[in-house]
Amino acid sequence: METHFRVDGLEIGHGSLFCILGPCVIEDEDTTMEIARRVREIGAEVGLPLIFKASFDKANRSSIHSFRGPGLEEGLRILKRVKTELKIPVLSDIHDPRQAEKAAGILSVIQVPAFLARQTDLLVAAGNTGLPVNIKKGQFMAPEDMALAVDKVASTGNRRIMLTERGTFFGYRNLVVDFRSIPIMKQTGCPVVFDATHALQRPSAAEGVSGGEPEFIPTVASAAVAAGVDGVFLEVHPDPASALSDAHSSLALKNLKPLLIRLKKLYNVPV
Repeated sequence: METHFRVDGLEIGHGSLFCILGPCVIEDEDTTMEIARRVREIGAEVGLPLIFKASFDKANRSSIHSFRGPGLEEGLRILKRVKTELKIPVLSDIHDPRQAEKAAGILSVIQVPAFLARQTDLLVAAGNTGLPVNIKKGQFMAPEDMALAVDKVASTGNRRIMLTERGTFFGYRNLVVDFRSIPIMKQTGCPVVFDATHALQRPSAAEGVSGGEPEFIPTVASAAVAAGVDGVFLEVHPDPASALSDAHSSLALKNLKPLLIRLKKLYNVPV
């Protein structure tokens, strides 16, 4: 298994920390472009490479009434604008194997959502695109089991795979992070990312939507860097309280730069 690879010129898993940053969902074109421009500026100021993340469809929302996003066609159009105008890699998730080919025409990385990390057809379809694939560890899966998800993607000949830890179910409506999962998943040879915002969700705990504890984002992100992650995943928004998805667990954009400075310093501490 390759231990490092490139995403649109960005080195992944090659001895430098990178970030996956963006809003949970594409709310509208202007907001998406605003966030993308700001995270690009902050990444450049801090000196951390980044991949921009936003979902074109949140197919796993708790409630039928929750906002899902603009859908495949419009979402990919907006992500293409981010990629071409701002010159940064873009990532989004697919929920159906039929979305893979069209998404691969625009995206830099295809993401497999945590709830679908065991879906063989979806993993194989993502692998068949030839794009790098980010597999989020299922909240119900042991870190050792992610080697099986890796095997499904790698069966296509695509070995550009990264794994993302996002917490494990801890009773009802709560998640816990076992930081042993980071070195365990690194045994696959894949770069490992830590999702510091989803790891602090409280699933379906806020009147039909997910709650969260964003005040602990710096704590768990710092712990993950100390534990040896290659990348950090953060959902960010100019005004998390008004976000149309993950309002209770997103990081405010104003708090992003100091956190990234902290994480970069931690990553560079000799061990």
